[in-house]
Amino acid sequence: MAEQVFREFFPLFDGVLVERNAAETVTKGGIMLPEKSQGKVLQATVVAVGSGPKGKGGEIEPVSVKVGDKVLLSEYGGTKVVLDDKGYFLFRDGDIIGKYVD
Repeated sequence: MAEQVFREFFPLFDGVLVERNAAETVTKGGIMLPEKSQGKVLQATVVAVGSGPKGKGGEIEPVSVKVGDKVLLSEYGGTKVVLDDKGYFLFRDGDIIGKYVD
């Protein structure tokens, strides 16, 4: 079903569509966290990327991440996008702090 959604939505230029990871609801020690004390999730998975911005010479510069990459986001930023009742966030490639290496 998720593949169907991304056939209908394609980020333009250097847009990167991500799905934030679920918030931790239990600490490593087993303590349940109430919603108020759960921090904002800064880790996400890339689900769609644009083709890249045009450079000075008119050539397209590739985006630095690809679908499936695990990335680190800034605490603020991104635009919320709802596709088929599921929330995603759209970031510019330059707004992504980094990506995790497997």
